[in-house]
Parts: sequence; C-alpha cells; structure tokens
Amino acid sequence: MATSSTNTANSTPGPLHPLLTGGGEYPFVKLERKRKELQDPQYATINFGMGDPREETPAFIREAMKAAVPAVSSYPATIGKASLRAACSAWLQRRYGVVTDPEVHVLPVNGTKEAVYNTPFACIDPAGAKRIVIIPTPAYPVYESGTRFAGAEPYFVPLRSEDGWRFNPARIPDDVWARTALLWINSPHNPTGSVLDMGQGAAVVTLARKWGFWVASDEAYADLYFDGGPPSSLLQHGLENVIGMFTLSKRSAMTGYRSGFIAGDARLIDAMRKHRPHPGVATPDFIQDAAVAAWNDDAHTADQRAIYARKRELFLQEFARRGWQVEASEATFYLWMRVPEGDDEAFVEQLLKLGIVTTPGSYLGPGGEGFVRWALVPTFAQCEEAIARLSQLQVAGSKEAK
Repeated sequence: MATSSTNTANSTPGPLHPLLTGGGEYPFVKLERKRKELQDPQYATINFGMGDPREETPAFIREAMKAAVPAVSSYPATIGKASLRAACSAWLQRRYGVVTDPEVHVLPVNGTKEAVYNTPFACIDPAGAKRIVIIPTPAYPVYESGTRFAGAEPYFVPLRSEDGWRFNPARIPDDVWARTALLWINSPHNPTGSVLDMGQGAAVVTLARKWGFWVASDEAYADLYFDGGPPSSLLQHGLENVIGMFTLSKRSAMTGYRSGFIAGDARLIDAMRKHRPHPGVATPDFIQDAAVAAWNDDAHTADQRAIYARKRELFLQEFARRGWQVEASEATFYLWMRVPEGDDEAFVEQLLKLGIVTTPGSYLGPGGEGFVRWALVPTFAQCEEAIARLSQLQVAGSKEAK
C-alpha cells in the first residue's frame, strides 16, 4: 500500500500559468485596494478612475432589450444576429463613409475588451518569426495582457508630450517592424485623449502593408469628441491589414450590456469568427436587439456628448484656476492632467483620502508617469461635489499652494 507521503506527491498538480502567479495586479484592482486603505469614511466615493459612465442608458435602448427577452432561452450564435451586423455596417457607412459587407467584414463582440484580449490569439503564429506586438503607452492594460497570454512579445513605445501624445512610427526601428505581427492603435486615445489625423492614420496603414503586419485600431471613443470635430477611422484608408473596434459602452452609456463589434480585413475577421466559439463569448440575443436599436440611432449620442462637454468645461475651468495643466484631451471623456511636482501616485493618494478616485498615469504603462487620468463619468452633481472637496487639498506647485 502506498504511503500517505507518496499519495501527496503523486497528487500534486502541475504549475499554474506564470502570468497568474507572478504577483502583478490589474491596475484598477490595485486602485480599489488603495481606495479602501486610504479613504476617510466620512466621504462617499466619487469615482473618476474606471471609465464606467453613471449616466442613464437611453430609455429606448432599455425598452428594446426588455421586449426581446424570450420566454424560452437558447444559445446565441457566436457570429451575431444578421440584423446586428447590418446595423453595425450601416453605422460605419453613415459615420465614416466606409462600405462593408456585414457577412464578411463585421463581427459583434462582447464589448471591445473581449476583442482586445482575443485578437493576439488570432494574429500570432506560435512557431512563426513575427512575434512582436507593438503597444504605444500609456495604454489600456488589456493590450499587454492579451499579448502575453497569447505567448507574444510586447514592444512598448512610450508616447511623448512633444508628439502631442500621438503615436510616432518614426520611433520604431526597421528590425522591429520586420518582426511585428500586430500594432495597437487607439484613437481617440485612452488615457490621453489625443486624436490621430487622417495623414497620421494613413502613414500607419501604409507601414502595415509594407511590412506585412496587422493593425488593430481601438476606436471605442469615436463618438465622444468636442471642439476638434469627429475623429477619423483607420478603416477609411481601406480594410486591408486593418480591423477597427467599436463599442456601445461609451457612446450609449451601455458598459453593463457588453456589446460592440469589430470590422475590417475579411481574413482577420474570419480568423476571429473561428476563434470566438472556443472561449464561449456569444452575446445574448436580447442584448443584440438592444444593440441594434443603439447603432441605428445617432441622436442619443449627441445628447451624451453634451453631457460630457458640460462636465469637461467644469473641470477645465477648475484646473485652470488651480494652475493644473491639461495636455491632449481633445476627445474621450478623459482629462490628462500633469501633476504638480510630478508624483502621480502621491497625488492620487491625497485625493483618495477625500473619497475622490482618479487613475495614476504610471498605472497605465511607461510614459504615463507624472500624469493623472480623470474619467468624467460621475454625475454632474458628483463632479460639483468633487470640486468642492478639492478645496481641502494642498498640493505643492499649484496656484493655491503658493
């Protein structure tokens, strides 16, 4: 009979994935932990950290979802309903003048986060020579995590203030381009709010076709723009080598619905269609019906922009009064603020004590140090309350501290 020690040895499982045992924390998990540690309990939390809008989802979208809830539930198709693909395709044509075939160029996803994470799995050949994924930073953290879980090699390109926080392809050497499988572009950009113009977008697409890599253009904030007007899309330069990613989370205040779509090169869309059934991420039909209503209507998006414009002006005036410098911030609901004295974590910790949550730029990758991202997602009344609390803040380098 085997001894208990032998049984224990034989039953020991193998190692876990190193990315799950390395001790790293997702940035917003770390931020929430710090909030619990530091926040004075007399204050209610006002969260400018995660980009989760507190505005109501428009009533017509909610009604469309409720009307679509079936008495008998069935598995949804991973390629999405034909009506949703058609609505997405029609929106692309209205918004950008981009013509797509909804049967081959469009794929609904569970918010763009799903697509961001899964795209490297479709783009990377584990035995291939091209294993680099270029990530301009600071950036949405899932670009990196999806890359690493897919077994690819991230290549970080810190964005710079002198470039207007826009990706500058001239900073990438040719030997890196030659080994690149995928480039992430995010315009309007999270966290800085910068926007690529048509010429800059065209240059990126030209490089992709020259060197033979994919460009994934995350355009989650495409409809949240202000004085600069509607941003362009990389899809306007043709679909070859390019996919664009779009979501209802921001434009329609639908973060909890988890609904978006990707569109572009039929080869990559086909690969994503083949990959998507494996992780089991098909979107429920009643959510898809709500998404059809949302993509088919543009008026409510203008209403959302007006809400953010009002909050944006409130904070820009307050920051100017305090001498706090805002850079880029042309679009999105983010303000990218340079921190007085430069220590973004220390600044955020002071705010956390007052119940105000913001995101240190350093949490979002190289290049973000010394900046804080304000997501203008609380209600207007909460924004006013946060500004009132700032009167208790003493920050070296600001006008009020002098």
